Amino acid sequence: MNISLTNDIEPLSEFRKRSADFVKRLKKDKQPIVLTQHGKSAAVLMDVSEYERFTKKMEMLEDLLEAKQQVEQGKTYSMDEAKKRIESHLSKWK
Repeated sequence: MNISLTNDIEPLSEFRKRSADFVKRLKKDKQPIVLTQHGKSAAVLMDVSEYERFTKKMEMLEDLLEAKQQVEQGKTYSMDEAKKRIESHLSKWK
């Protein structure tokens, strides 16, 4: 998802005039649009499916970062320990 400085930045006034066209463009191109107000960035518009994909990626990256920090802090389990913990948790559901 790279924002093109020539194609993906629009003034808020244009969005007000042609909002339906902007929504069609978002659905078709799947590219976010940066809206500007008084020459400065003000908001980003995204297609809903792209937003969902983006948030899932962010959640996964946060999980990976947390796992990395746990490894660095020595908060890990051997394969046997992990298997025992999983089996213990699963036995509660039987």
